[in-house]
Amino acid sequence: MARDARARSDLRRCVAVAEERRKILAASLNSIRRRKVLIAAVALGCAPLRALAQKSPARIGFLGVSTPAAWTSRVDAFREGLRELGYIEGRNVVIEYRFAEGQYARLPELAAELVRLKVDVIVTHSAPGALAAKQATSVIPIVFAVASDPVGAGLVASLARPGGNLTGLSTQLADTGGKKLELLREAVPGLRRLAILANAGYPASVIEMGEVRTAARTLGLEVAALEIRRVEDIAPAFAALKDRAEALYICEDAFTSANRNRIYTFALTARLPMILGTRGDIEWGGLMSYGANFSDLFRRAADYVDKILRWAKPADLPVEQPTKFDLVINLITAKALGLTVPPSLLARADEVIE
Repeated sequence: MARDARARSDLRRCVAVAEERRKILAASLNSIRRRKVLIAAVALGCAPLRALAQKSPARIGFLGVSTPAAWTSRVDAFREGLRELGYIEGRNVVIEYRFAEGQYARLPELAAELVRLKVDVIVTHSAPGALAAKQATSVIPIVFAVASDPVGAGLVASLARPGGNLTGLSTQLADTGGKKLELLREAVPGLRRLAILANAGYPASVIEMGEVRTAARTLGLEVAALEIRRVEDIAPAFAALKDRAEALYICEDAFTSANRNRIYTFALTARLPMILGTRGDIEWGGLMSYGANFSDLFRRAADYVDKILRWAKPADLPVEQPTKFDLVINLITAKALGLTVPPSLLARADEVIE
């Protein structure tokens, strides 16, 4: 009897030990499973978090200030940037496009329309586009791909800490004015008289015109200012110019881009070599362009969108500066104007159109 009792006691202890070991093993397995889930979650960080949180595609509102035709290369660059990050339009992302056709008065209405569509983020360009989006919503994140002076325009509190729901990229267009004049003087030997065309209704262009006028006078150039606000102002401005200029500096904005056919036709008819700030318009008849690479900026805007779709806050994403400035020379235009571009200038060009 005593032997049976001891055997039963030993059996109970063995069962108890086995049960304790089973609990320890189960706890270890659960810990391993949790680690695997954590590792998988980290690995899935390469996929947009909204795609993990919801089945429907992410929705991006694209608020264009100019025309679709004028901004084709930049929109394509933005879409390319998205594709590089794994966003395929029509599959896991939908882009709602709205263009103001160079009419700034339409921007508030278009921005409000994107807000009503409940997009996840709004992408736009220039101060008017960004301001219209900012006035339409304080909740939806906004990314400006191009803005010449984000702080001065009231878009962000500072470049390092934007605050609010806006962030993006600055172009510093006006800061390149003096450099463009130096390049223009190299391309047009003996240049003495310069015309500057700007949209007087666009503050950034007015600032740029003032800085370029100061730089031109420092270089000993006579200046004729062409201030326009409406399409109807373009023809009279060139008519009043007559023979008062030997070259034309254009302060670009959405309005001048939307009406570039008309502007460039008048300029070429007057045989005025034009210097521009962006490569996108030079093929239409400009002689030279020097400035930030807009396609690169729009491609980089996709990075901001990606971070925001992963729940990053615009307020915590610093505004970036241009990293690529391009000099492009159009030899087709030079030939048509009877100009011979110095080889030393051609050698410094990032691109030569022949």
